[in-house]
Amino acid sequence: MARAMFEYTKTVLQKVSFDSTLFCKEVQKALERLLPYEIEELKIYIQSLVQQNPKLDQCLIYINP
Repeated sequence: MARAMFEYTKTVLQKVSFDSTLFCKEVQKALERLLPYEIEELKIYIQSLVQQNPKLDQCLIYINP
């Protein structure tokens, strides 16, 4: 079940990546819901999305304390 939430989160982030405000909100939600090891995987995934879409870099403050 937890893995399903991680995959769902990745799908949602991909779909809202056109809008940095929505993307940041979804990142915040994901950080509240996912398990610690999933958050580490999510950080890697988000960094790859930011490389593809640099306007999302403002959301990195949530994953890099």
